Amino acid sequence: MKPTQTNFKFDYALERLKPWLPIIQGVLQQTQDRFQHMSDQIIRRIDDMTKRIDDLEKNISDVMAQNQIEQQQP
Repeated sequence: MKPTQTNFKFDYALERLKPWLPIIQGVLQQTQDRFQHMSDQIIRRIDDMTKRIDDLEKNISDVMAQNQIEQQQP
């Protein structure tokens, strides 16, 4: 194939795709937005679980400390 034929076919294909480009860009943007939303939710849930684990560890430490105090009392 000659370079001009290749360029012509590429240009022709590009022209045929132009009406679809906004639709494709819209779908890609929606997909990106959904992934970002899911990512944000996951990060919030991880942060929440981290806080809960920290609270649980503190409560366990408090219970253990209280238990030691009670065992030391006659």
